[in-house]
Amino acid sequence: MKDWKAEKPVFSKPPAWAVAAVPGFKGHIWAPDISFHNDKYYLYYAVSAFGKNTSCIGLAVNATLNTASKDYKWEDLGKIVQSVPGRDMWNAIDPNLVVEENGTPWLSFGSFWNGIKLVKLKDDFTAIAEPQTWYTIAARKRDFLLPDSVAGDAAIEAPFIFRKGKYYYLFVSFDYCCRAEKSTYKVVVGRSEKVNGPYADKDGIPMVLGGGSLVLGGDKNWYGAGHNGVYTFSGQDYIVFHGYDASDKGRSKLRIEMLHWDAQGWPAMQKP
Repeated sequence: MKDWKAEKPVFSKPPAWAVAAVPGFKGHIWAPDISFHNDKYYLYYAVSAFGKNTSCIGLAVNATLNTASKDYKWEDLGKIVQSVPGRDMWNAIDPNLVVEENGTPWLSFGSFWNGIKLVKLKDDFTAIAEPQTWYTIAARKRDFLLPDSVAGDAAIEAPFIFRKGKYYYLFVSFDYCCRAEKSTYKVVVGRSEKVNGPYADKDGIPMVLGGGSLVLGGDKNWYGAGHNGVYTFSGQDYIVFHGYDASDKGRSKLRIEMLHWDAQGWPAMQKP
């Protein structure tokens, strides 16, 4: 987790379906989420016009991540979820797959508007399950005078659900990324015994009402930090995220840090 080598892009050119579906999409694919299930790697990805909810989440699968293998080939399965301005008060970006202990797959996603959504997927992970089952699992207060077409001031995005012990932990990012030294990004968390919530923070405030306990944020060395994942390697939990380096003009950089847990079972950056 220290020395990284760039590989070829998953897509040699933007998927044709995405160009057709998202006006203003210029080929910039973001927020990939990859995990291994059913002997395949499932890669969920977002395509969007920045700051608008003309967005889609797509899915590509591969049997291996070894680029030298004869079996290495990404198969794009196309659109999973789409948000439509004027119809949806949510945004189809920042996907994260979570699988319950009973094997049921769910996809969390979203930014701004009315918050973070969770939808049940089919058992093969390739489409929304029918009849459709949706939940709002986190949100912040939005100025109701704003038109539906704008992202608004309820700055929340980048969900990641991590199972530990009897709880599902929902990490989300508050405030603003991608503004160099003006970035205010931070990660907050809540937890629930059920994957579909309700999630609440350390003080018992529901995440659908703006709750969230701070995990990490900006300091004198980093203007902000967010959009995290949590993974376990060799028995140690790590948090992976990007931060805005105060010593390098606020440039965004990948960071990986150990994640610890306090006596009450809440995640902490420092060892208790």
